[in-house]
Amino acid sequence: MPFNELNAEETRVIINKGTERAGVGELTDYKEAGTYICRQCNTPLYQSASKFHSGCGWPSFDDEIPGTVKRVPDADGRRIEIVCNHCDGHLGHVFEGEGFTAKNTRHCVNSISMKFVADGDALPDVLEK
Repeated sequence: MPFNELNAEETRVIINKGTERAGVGELTDYKEAGTYICRQCNTPLYQSASKFHSGCGWPSFDDEIPGTVKRVPDADGRRIEIVCNHCDGHLGHVFEGEGFTAKNTRHCVNSISMKFVADGDALPDVLEK
């Protein structure tokens, strides 16, 4: 099956490496137990147990599901971009050394780059291009 269809704003962020406005994402302050998956290809990316409130205006996680998030130098040359390891969809940026959690890592993720699947609900199949 092809990737999920993206609307114009999802395309701007996920494909064109944009950023949604701080504080507007539906998952920013979401606190339910479950799994955050890639909006484009359904790859499970983060567990709710690794989510924390950083006050930055975007969902923050201190750890990804192993092997699902790739770090690449950002085009600005100053930050590290994070993308889905399966489809290369833009997620956001990763920062280290801020001291928010014991892991000392913050994945700052665009809410629009993810979907949420509650614990107990079946995860959708990971899609291929």
